[in-house]
Amino acid sequence: MGKKKNIVIENLLVTGYAAEGKSLARYEGKVIFIGQAVPGDVVTVKLTRNKKDWAEGHVLSYEEYAEERIRPFCSHFGICGGCQWQMLPYSKQLEFKQDQVWQSLKRIGKMELPEMMPILGSDQTTCYRNKIEYTFSNRKYLLREELKDTGISATQDAAGFHARGIFDKVVDVDTCFLQAEPTNLLRREIKQWAIEHKVSFYDILRHEGFLRTMQVRLCRTGELMLNIVLGYFDEGLLNGLLTHMMEKFPSISTLLYTINPKKNDSLAGLDPIVFYGKGWVVEKLERFSFKIGPKSFFQTNTAQAERLYQVARAFAGLTGKETIYDLYCGTGSIGIFLSDQASRVIGVELVPEAVSDAKENAAFNRVEHADFFTGDVSELCNDSFFQAHGRPDVIVTDPPRAGMTEKLIKKLLEIAAEKIVYVSCNPATQARDLQLLSERYGVSAIQPVDMFPHTYHIENVTRLFLKH
Repeated sequence: MGKKKNIVIENLLVTGYAAEGKSLARYEGKVIFIGQAVPGDVVTVKLTRNKKDWAEGHVLSYEEYAEERIRPFCSHFGICGGCQWQMLPYSKQLEFKQDQVWQSLKRIGKMELPEMMPILGSDQTTCYRNKIEYTFSNRKYLLREELKDTGISATQDAAGFHARGIFDKVVDVDTCFLQAEPTNLLRREIKQWAIEHKVSFYDILRHEGFLRTMQVRLCRTGELMLNIVLGYFDEGLLNGLLTHMMEKFPSISTLLYTINPKKNDSLAGLDPIVFYGKGWVVEKLERFSFKIGPKSFFQTNTAQAERLYQVARAFAGLTGKETIYDLYCGTGSIGIFLSDQASRVIGVELVPEAVSDAKENAAFNRVEHADFFTGDVSELCNDSFFQAHGRPDVIVTDPPRAGMTEKLIKKLLEIAAEKIVYVSCNPATQARDLQLLSERYGVSAIQPVDMFPHTYHIENVTRLFLKH
């Protein structure tokens, strides 16, 4: 198979799962990565990239469906970007995720590995998210049959999620199964009120319009936060909408609004304003309580976050005498969760707002032996820092998807703590980092945890020991 364009391969059997939601097939000795297919499907594929020993393609048609496929439970599946795997039974999703972690660690890590523990699946496979964000747009995504109907306009108001791969179109969602009610009721009510009051939905191309996004945070404590993000300030509209929502939903614990005149939807640099309530909600993990504001980071699946942290604590093997360094500590949740069994917790994080949240959470839980610092770990952790706070016995690291910096890895090799517990949301970058750490560390335990059913995302915890 050469490199020529417009190559179509017919009746290709999909044989395995690759990663990042792609499956793979083999054709004339070449690996072909395919989106929107599952192992067992027989498909006709058009190649979009064609390299010497691998290619990428998209499905033109399904000749046979895999036996394992099931009917997705959501009517928006395949259009909305929220879930990728509803057509697979959950047990099968877990199997693929387990395999993904193992393949990444083996192929990229290239080191001796212990037997991997069975993945910890989520008891709840729907309504598991504590936080969700919906988008309001005057550019509704139209289905193929709607496009053919000249009576249907594409400039319709919609409330839901961006269509997969299309930044300027929003899928008008009826029911989303990712978060428990009243999430759908809240979204539908805001949409209905706005249409009745002829309020403009945001136009992402022109950067104009009143109603932009909304965030719902629903805690296992029962507390409910709603933050409505608006394109500009209009006192009459604002008071009308917020008063209406409070009357309609007395279950709202705290209601905020945020004015966002920027061209992107991020809340960075913006100040959410409290309309009702205390401006934050409380979430619980075991006996610990965490204050969460509209801009705080907190693990999205509360029940699985608890299990993830329990794994981290078990891997740390604490006796009550250890000094723990919690790197990329965010709002301090892992360090605080481990604090009962440690003599000292030192958290380090780059984002100043997260560090102030962490300090507040430590005080909130009366954890007096935890300190949190703003800075880059590789620069902050020098001899004078160790002199002031003690050298770590255990390091817990929970980096972003990109993994740890090489500078930090060099620092960890230099610090030479007896144990490292590495929590990762990307097995590929974790495997790369483990390879770099293998100069001084071996892996003694691997535990994948599924935080996001029906998606291809997977968390993995590894325990590393210092080789002597």
